[in-house]
Amino acid sequence: VLFLVVPPPALLGGWPAFIMALCMIGVVTFAIKDLASMLGCSMGMADDVTAITLVALGTSLPDTMASRTAAKQDDCADNSVGNVTGSNAVNVFLGLGISWSIGAVYWNSEGPSDAWKTTLEPVSG
Repeated sequence: VLFLVVPPPALLGGWPAFIMALCMIGVVTFAIKDLASMLGCSMGMADDVTAITLVALGTSLPDTMASRTAAKQDDCADNSVGNVTGSNAVNVFLGLGISWSIGAVYWNSEGPSDAWKTTLEPVSG
């Protein structure tokens, strides 16, 4: 029901549908983050632990089911091995690469703060 605001893809070359779909993905992501945070709070879990366990499970479970379906439908299960390998590679490389790149750009533009210098200078020097 939430995605009923996405216009048909035939309208204006699909750009309004693309932009609205991205907006709706952002809305759903925010809702999932909020719901996971509330569930973790009610269970006495920190937000970091909730993100590592519940949200990670929620993003990996669909890949697991897709691999299971591919393995059941294929005689030699080649598709499921490719699905597992590909989805894990994308999760790791994009997850680490994007956050690492954003951090590198930020720290290159801002430079180390005084708190960072006092905390990590004895380690590096």
